[in-house]
Amino acid sequence: MVLPLTDDELKRYQRHILLKEVGGAGQQRLKGARVAVIGAGGLGSPLLLYLAAAGVGALRIVDDDKVALSNLQRQVLYTVEDLGRPKVEAATERLAALNPHVRVEARAVRLAPENAEGLVAGCDLVCDGSDNFLTRAAVSDACVRAGITLVSAAVGRFDGQLAVFKGRPCYRCLYPEPPGEDEVCATQGILGTVTGLLGTMQANAALAELLELGESLAGKLLLVEAAGLHVRMLTLPPDPDCPACGGAARS
Repeated sequence: MVLPLTDDELKRYQRHILLKEVGGAGQQRLKGARVAVIGAGGLGSPLLLYLAAAGVGALRIVDDDKVALSNLQRQVLYTVEDLGRPKVEAATERLAALNPHVRVEARAVRLAPENAEGLVAGCDLVCDGSDNFLTRAAVSDACVRAGITLVSAAVGRFDGQLAVFKGRPCYRCLYPEPPGEDEVCATQGILGTVTGLLGTMQANAALAELLELGESLAGKLLLVEAAGLHVRMLTLPPDPDCPACGGAARS
């Protein structure tokens, strides 16, 4: 859908429109896009702020958590005044204050295999910033079935990874089985800026996919070691026996 830009939006997004690779047509594409963000925590905070600032027309936020004091070390979307509030509620207010042109669809639920397809339905792109394997796998499976591009990021302690999945390979090609017990920051700790780095890179990848900028990250795995700022790019081949996108799943 092509949506015209108002005078206010033309001024707001002037720096985007000046880019010949974006221009007015690209900004209209962003305005007409709907992106689901799974998890409004450490990754979701910078991700949501940048997607809203960029003018993505509709953001569907899926998170059933409430803001806790320990979140504020890295979840820059919130303040002490938000303590105890549902994250989707506080996020909706913050994003509206940043950019009133963005429509926020708040879903205060936990994504699971039984509701994943409904939570991503109707979206042009899904960004997953959840903190456990089961949720990430459920998001990936739903995106594979719906044919929706998935931008997935994960972090731990001083490290992070980023990937874009477009059907094949998918997240389960990378992790056919749970990779051991999830190392969540509540028990392992995490450097706050790691989530900022990966969440911002995730937003960049999402915008690149929506605007078709540069070479897609699909089929690659980006590994980031934040303490020394080392980055590696690996090729991610499809698994012919993948239970989600392999031959048996597609037959």
